[in-house]
Amino acid sequence: MRLRRPPAHWTLLAFLLFMLLALLVVQGITTKTVGASSTGPATATPVSPLCHAVAAGPRPGRPVPPATSTCERPLLHAEGNRLLSSQPLAGHRVALTFDDGPNPTWTPKILDVLGHFHVPGTFFVIGSAVASHPGLLRREHRQGHEIGNHTFTHADLSTLPVWQRRLQMQMTESAVAGSVGIRPRLMRPPYSATPRALTESQSRALLPVAQDGYLVTLADLVSEDWARPGVSTIVANSTPPGREGGIIMMHDSGGNRSQTVAALKVLIPRLQAQGFSFVTVSELAGLPRTEVELPAGSGDRLRGQLLLGGLLISRTATGLLNAAVVLVGILVALRMLAVLLLARTHVRRRRRLATESADHTPPVSIVVPAYNEEVGIERAVRSLAASEYPAEFEVVVVDDGSTDGSARIVESLTSTVPHLRLVHQANAGKAAALNRGCTAAAHDILVTVDADTVFETETLLRLVQGFRDPRVGAVSGNTKVGNRRRLIGRWQHIEYVMGFNLDRRAYEVLNCMPTVPGAIGAFRREALEQTGGVSGATLAEDTDVTIAIGRHGWRVVYVDDARAWTEAPETFGQLWRQRYRWAYGTIQSVWKHRGAVRRREQGRIGRRALPYMAVFQILLPILAPVIDLFAIYGVLFLNPVTVLAYWLGFNVFQLVLAVYAFRLDGESLRPLWTMPLQQFVYRQLMYLVVIESIISAMLGSRLGWGHLDRTGNIEVAEG
Repeated sequence: MRLRRPPAHWTLLAFLLFMLLALLVVQGITTKTVGASSTGPATATPVSPLCHAVAAGPRPGRPVPPATSTCERPLLHAEGNRLLSSQPLAGHRVALTFDDGPNPTWTPKILDVLGHFHVPGTFFVIGSAVASHPGLLRREHRQGHEIGNHTFTHADLSTLPVWQRRLQMQMTESAVAGSVGIRPRLMRPPYSATPRALTESQSRALLPVAQDGYLVTLADLVSEDWARPGVSTIVANSTPPGREGGIIMMHDSGGNRSQTVAALKVLIPRLQAQGFSFVTVSELAGLPRTEVELPAGSGDRLRGQLLLGGLLISRTATGLLNAAVVLVGILVALRMLAVLLLARTHVRRRRRLATESADHTPPVSIVVPAYNEEVGIERAVRSLAASEYPAEFEVVVVDDGSTDGSARIVESLTSTVPHLRLVHQANAGKAAALNRGCTAAAHDILVTVDADTVFETETLLRLVQGFRDPRVGAVSGNTKVGNRRRLIGRWQHIEYVMGFNLDRRAYEVLNCMPTVPGAIGAFRREALEQTGGVSGATLAEDTDVTIAIGRHGWRVVYVDDARAWTEAPETFGQLWRQRYRWAYGTIQSVWKHRGAVRRREQGRIGRRALPYMAVFQILLPILAPVIDLFAIYGVLFLNPVTVLAYWLGFNVFQLVLAVYAFRLDGESLRPLWTMPLQQFVYRQLMYLVVIESIISAMLGSRLGWGHLDRTGNIEVAEG
């Protein structure tokens, strides 16, 4: 029965990935342009006659004097298409203002200092920081401090189109409304300080902002605390030169603000001793508080709360992904290092065994299950019969109800190929065919071979040497991709050598081999009988039976010089079907044998192999698309150099591992040039296969054995 692949789960997966991508984009946009605190130079290019001066605070209807060439006063508002500049009636008063917050480290310290001296402040907040720390904004407002708008991401408004400027202002306004229920009308543009420092482009950018009803608040005195010049310098820069006060610019975020905190402890009592009083910007401008902090309506509050909630979700998702990336990176690095070291240990063991003569030659039965294998069955059978094996052996081909000429081809070979027998059965699946062949076999060492596999002449002898140790119940040979001329074949060749074979070396050292491949494996009859034979309960019958043998206390070993050449899928469609079945069967096998994890006597297979398979063959592929999305997010919105360095380092490590694996297998390094492409195409396909298999398993879908089209295109490189 073919698996019904309902499109709904792919639609759901695409939707979830889209939503995750949207959250990442939101998080990236709201944090990408947050720049370091700074201002323009003290003297700037003279401003165009956009800016005019009036005598006092910004009041609608005041007469407008003739235009001047520069903005020399710190409060800017608009009338029509003109930006008006006015000087607050400061007298012996100063207004402390703080930009770039709220910050979880420095804002509370500054609030503590202000509270200690009973001094108010005006905080020009960044909307994205408000979204991250709304509690700090509520504390500022609760303690009587004034709130102003400093854009959402500390953006340079002069570089943005009008719609982005408005969006920057509106999003911050919504964040403040959602947090404390007000709409701030005070506004300070990032990268601008004193009126004389305004450039023409900045002045033009501020005109539409002022036209939207904001009172643009610059400064009379700039502490330059962003430069960390020292406490004494900050205090000197913030001290009025005469008896006239004004607006003092400081920062509660954007960097280390320890000098700012220390300077406040000196500045406040010094100015108080000089007779200065501390007020908010609105008081300094002669405006009632209600004009600079408008009450937010219910719709404004709701929009603000939705904005804060959405940003909280995106921030949480990004944080979780960041943690997942770090965890996965650590796990993958540890796995690669562990496999490298364990493979080296396996090589040393194999070298010691290689000094022994290959004189362990018990009688052997080779079982070949076949279903519609007419393309390659003759070559496979002839290669098995040509094995240079000094003792008795036989080849038993089980025709599993083939509808092509497979049985006829094998039948014609029985008269000319010694040791060959043909057994017929109605189509019942590969597991049933293997059991039928093992029952019909005459000997106690049973070698199982796929019908598309070609043996080297010495493969059988080398494979059987694994049974020298009477504790060994099964032996895995070395499966080689025989059709590797095309790109897809090379990718599978790389996977077999540096994936499957390295893992098998590690598994043997840890004594927890979970899979003897169907292409080339060998079993003691006693071990198979203890497990009840080859089970048809899963689609990965080779993994299922190997785990079962391990659970019964038998050792399973890997003989790397026992090579068998197999035909790998030559199209992505066939590769998908094959790996889909493998992944689905692996999930079934892990689930079927999950009880081994709790049994101490089965600890090696249950507490080593099964968790390893669950993490690296099931869990990580699920996370892989998400991690790839996060990598793109990192390049676009975080530090691309760091992300690319991480990616490059990972691939270099993989290349080193691949070179080592290819050297161990005696393979040419030429195919490794395709590895970078493999990361972008082949790897993604394998991840999607696992995801599809997991979803199908969760839906309870059923999958038949299926059959891959064969070409017989296998090239054997004797070695």
